[in-house]
Amino acid sequence: MAGLALRLPLVVRLWRRQSLRSSSWPRLLFHPTVPGSAAWTAEGCGVAALAPGTLHRVPLFSRPAFSWAAAAAKSSGKKPGDPQGTEQPPPAGPDEGAVSDAKRLLALAYPERLKLSAAIGFLAISSVITMSAPFFLGKVIDVVYTNPTGDLAENLSTLCALLTGIFMLGAAANGIRVYLMQISGQRIVNRLRATIFSSLLKQEVAFFDKTSTGELINRLSSDTALLGRSVTENLSDGLRAAGQASAAIGMMFFVSPKLATFVLTLVPSLAVIAVLYGTYLRKLSRMTQNSLAEATQLAEERIGNLRTVRAFGHELTEMKKYDNKIQYVLQLAKKEAIAGAGFFGATGLSGNLIVLFVLYKGGLLMGGAHLTVGELSSFLMYAFWVGISIRGLSSFYTDLMKGLGAGGRLWELIDRKPQLPFNEGTVLSQDAFRGALEFKSVKFAYPARPETLIFEDFSLSMPAGSVMALVGPSGSGKSTVVSLLLRLYDPLSGSITVDGVDIRQLNPLWFRTNIGTVSQEPTLFSCSIAENIAYGAEDPSTVTLAEIEKVAKIANASNFIQNFPKGFHTLVGEKGILLSGGQKQRIAIARALLKNPKILLLDEATSALDAENEYLVQEALDRLMEGRTVLIIAHRLSTIQNANSVAVLDQGRIVECGKHETLLANPNGLFSKLMKKQSFIQNIEHFASN
Repeated sequence: MAGLALRLPLVVRLWRRQSLRSSSWPRLLFHPTVPGSAAWTAEGCGVAALAPGTLHRVPLFSRPAFSWAAAAAKSSGKKPGDPQGTEQPPPAGPDEGAVSDAKRLLALAYPERLKLSAAIGFLAISSVITMSAPFFLGKVIDVVYTNPTGDLAENLSTLCALLTGIFMLGAAANGIRVYLMQISGQRIVNRLRATIFSSLLKQEVAFFDKTSTGELINRLSSDTALLGRSVTENLSDGLRAAGQASAAIGMMFFVSPKLATFVLTLVPSLAVIAVLYGTYLRKLSRMTQNSLAEATQLAEERIGNLRTVRAFGHELTEMKKYDNKIQYVLQLAKKEAIAGAGFFGATGLSGNLIVLFVLYKGGLLMGGAHLTVGELSSFLMYAFWVGISIRGLSSFYTDLMKGLGAGGRLWELIDRKPQLPFNEGTVLSQDAFRGALEFKSVKFAYPARPETLIFEDFSLSMPAGSVMALVGPSGSGKSTVVSLLLRLYDPLSGSITVDGVDIRQLNPLWFRTNIGTVSQEPTLFSCSIAENIAYGAEDPSTVTLAEIEKVAKIANASNFIQNFPKGFHTLVGEKGILLSGGQKQRIAIARALLKNPKILLLDEATSALDAENEYLVQEALDRLMEGRTVLIIAHRLSTIQNANSVAVLDQGRIVECGKHETLLANPNGLFSKLMKKQSFIQNIEHFASN
């Protein structure tokens, strides 16, 4: 071994010299992954960044062992979703997938390498002390058996005092190790959650149309915690078990090579069992996490819509549905329990058999004067530690497989490239940006329903500063126009332009900051009224209370806000549940006013309000619309009559367009029919209310 150690540096130098002469020397390459992140790969050695904003270049031959392992962990090649369209590696097989996930687990821990390296150092100290205990205790036993009575007390006192000091040092090292591991683990989990949350917010809306909120929340909370434990506490326990097992086996050979050889004949069979069990558990863990995500989704959706559940009297039905979900999780847990019972039962039995065989064989060796009582005692304690370490390694392998199962679900989110850009593209100057909008032969279907075309040849033009009302029967595609203008989706063909520039060329983040929206059911966050209004600003943290009060007054919201005991600091509840419909609308208008957009989209902003609230909201909207390009989606004449022109949408096409007076004058036109129908409904509502 010493000779190999002496030759290794020479081999490395020769390899590096040869590599420099050949074309196979690592070449550092750059390729983007998700927006805001960068990944570097090197042909021949691995250098990669895990999370957005992080980059670590690791020379493999100039770092300690932990850094070397982390560097190797980062050599994962190009990630799925490479925007440059480069060739992707073939799908990994089961073993390759596990190895790749393990590499990424190590890469997760790389930013905490200093703390973790220190923790491993303290782990080594505590493990060495722990492993020295059986040897010294064996010496104590030999002292008791061999020393004269007069020297016994003095020798015992010296040995016990020495051991006490050593054990105290080991306890301190172990405590520091636990602290460093827990702090590092929490930092890793926080970084992982921030990376995943950032990745989620950059995804296109179509992704959320097909992915449940409950599943994403489960990944963000449960899976990240499970994965974080795998790279800190679990890794520490695994290293400790491996180190103690190696040291104990070494000491067993030191005490009695014959007895150690006899004992270790059982180890290969245990290793095979552990590998089979771990492979099965990894698959089972992924199934369990998916099932938990489904249960979380159901609970989150039903609790969030509790009023609907209660209104239809479906509490018992929903209880049964949720019970079915968690019963399936229980069935998976039973499978895991059965496998675990067999595995840990087998390892426990093996450990007990090892002790029994050691006693039998050791007794024979003592009878032949090949072992002393102290040496046999030390050997038994080392054999005991080997058994404990094997159990520790089994637990480590079990938790590692669970972490890998959870990690596979998380890598999917981290690696996923948004189909629409997040913060890339052209930014128009304020002078060039006037707000003229035009749809040109747009064809569109929602990605979740590609077989159902919403628009096939949709065209519409709005001059800058104009106010246009868009009306049509339910399901004709009015709200889809708003979604396309916000670039929540891209059309299948055709184009949407602002001031003659295709919005696909514009920076979506910048473009949306110049668009204000007020919808039929505005979404408020579970915070104060002031915070909800400030959300309209580009940087909500810079908004003053005076600015909030100003826009609230313009939006006819000041009076009802001041009537609350806490005023602007009143909490609105989840989704604004503590406010009325009219109050939420006026807060949404104040929020849009604070944004001061060039383009304003009003989607049925007054349709669900009573007459008094409609008047107050409409008055606020009239102030909001001044000097902006405004698209109004509405069906009430009181809202439509303020528009410069009206476009009538039916079956994905504009069938009428003009002044509302002109369109009303045509009794056979769709607009006239819609207004007559709406007038009839309003008369019925007025009659019913009286």
